Amino acid sequence: MSTVKTGRLRVVLDSNVYISAFTHPHGQPFQIWRKALQGDYALLVSPSIVAEVAGVLRLKFDWDDARTIRRIKLLAKAAQIVIPKITLQVIADDETDNRILECAVAGKADLIVSGDHHLRRLKSFEGIGIVRPIDFLRTIG
Repeated sequence: MSTVKTGRLRVVLDSNVYISAFTHPHGQPFQIWRKALQGDYALLVSPSIVAEVAGVLRLKFDWDDARTIRRIKLLAKAAQIVIPKITLQVIADDETDNRILECAVAGKADLIVSGDHHLRRLKSFEGIGIVRPIDFLRTIG
């Protein structure tokens, strides 16, 4: 169960935002992650997003299992876990981006934060805005 304050924005972070936050702790994605930990917005995540983040940290960044598990446990504690019951096929160029959309729809998100051009090209999906990390930071202050 998350400790998020009520009435806050419901937000799905793209996997690339987590990866950047976890591997570069001085950039905008890290600021976004820190604000999630502070409960400044309601963070939504799905098991498929968690699995993708864990896989990239292990394979691309050579994180060992213990380090990866610690970070994933923190993510699960900070976020509301959403189990999508829908499968979307909106973005053909990058199948994993569809998992972000599924989480956002199932979690009734207000925003998706992404550095990915496939997602950002949509601008919004089913009324859910899709913004760059810098724009999200401006939104939440």
